[in-house]
Amino acid sequence: MQEVNVPGIHVERTSILSVFLKRKVEVDFYMPRQVSKPEALSLLLINDGQDLPKFHFDRMLARHINEGIIAPLFCVGIHCSEERRMEYGTASQPDFMGRGAKAELHKQFVLEELIPYIQTTYRIRSFRDKSYAGFSLGGLSAIDVVWSMPGAFIRAGVFSGSLWWRRKDLDEGYIEATDRIMHKLVREGKYSPGLKFFFTTGSLDEKMDRNNNGVIDSIDDTLGLIEELVNKGYSLIDDIVYINYKDGKHDVETWGRAMPEFLKWGWGQIQP
Repeated sequence: MQEVNVPGIHVERTSILSVFLKRKVEVDFYMPRQVSKPEALSLLLINDGQDLPKFHFDRMLARHINEGIIAPLFCVGIHCSEERRMEYGTASQPDFMGRGAKAELHKQFVLEELIPYIQTTYRIRSFRDKSYAGFSLGGLSAIDVVWSMPGAFIRAGVFSGSLWWRRKDLDEGYIEATDRIMHKLVREGKYSPGLKFFFTTGSLDEKMDRNNNGVIDSIDDTLGLIEELVNKGYSLIDDIVYINYKDGKHDVETWGRAMPEFLKWGWGQIQP
């Protein structure tokens, strides 16, 4: 186990042997120091956790907690593997190329191995609430888990999410209104009170525009999913936040720029 000390935050990196994934999963734990009531902590899981050190997430988190900008927050960065495109995705259905075939196993790892490991290792019987976020394909995976487990999670953070994930390829009779998988899951799912959603995109995420409407797919797919959530009953004022960065790209720098906004949105404290 590797340990790093940042004022106010204790960072540990360890490997967890997963029975479901049949491999060791590398995980970073960002634990606030001097917490008098661990059960008052919120838990945030983040897919593609290997990217967090690239924008100094530990220092960012420590500053936000130490300055009282956000409430104490226990964060967990889940590193991806070489099978990222198989382990991330929508658990109930792979995409048209069979990618995401192990997404259900990754979900089981999170729910049945990772969270119990955290509770046992850090002696936290329960958290105030739990949220899940991720970047790109990791963002799709995160919102898929949150949407399917509303009793376990209350927030989803989707940074440049791969919301194009579809059942058919463009030249195989693809229909925008029905073939995007996450959109279909929301459309056919049930409204669950209390769920909150945070989305970010960048106008330079990509150049693809499959329906030739002048809007890149990354933005189109995000707006489309937000529309599905609104149709399901979620409020654009109370339940959903969407931020687009005009100069934002599909990269770690942009996601690092968006992360403080996500933290303040989810766990911000009212300042006197």
